[in-house]
Amino acid sequence: MYRVTPANRVDATFEVESRRPLLESLREQGGDLPYGCRYGGCITCAAKLAAGIVNQRQQVALNKHQINAGYVILCVARPMSDITLEIGVDSHGELYRNPFLEPLEPDELKACIAAPKE
Repeated sequence: MYRVTPANRVDATFEVESRRPLLESLREQGGDLPYGCRYGGCITCAAKLAAGIVNQRQQVALNKHQINAGYVILCVARPMSDITLEIGVDSHGELYRNPFLEPLEPDELKACIAAPKE
C-alpha cells in the first residue's frame, strides 16, 4: 500500500494499492475527480505529480512536454511509491498549450506520432 497526498486539498490522504489505477482507488475513497475515457486516451483525469513515482506506460494522451512538466493520467497511472499530487483543474496550468502560439518541437512529440508510417 502507498499513500497519496493531494498537495492542493486540505486534510486529505488516501491509501492505494500499486496494482490498481489511481483514479479508481481515489474515487472509491471519496475523491471527487473528473474522468473521461478511463483508458489513458484523454487528459480529463490529468494531475500533476509533485513527488513520488508512478507507472503510466499505458497512457497515450500526454506528449513529452506534458510528461516533463510532471503530468500523469490518473485512470492508468499506478503508484510505485508514496506520492503527492496536485489534482483538479487548478493543477492544469502547464497542461494545455495553444499549438498556434507555442507549437511543439519535433523532440517533444512521441516517436510513434512523429515517425512516418512505413
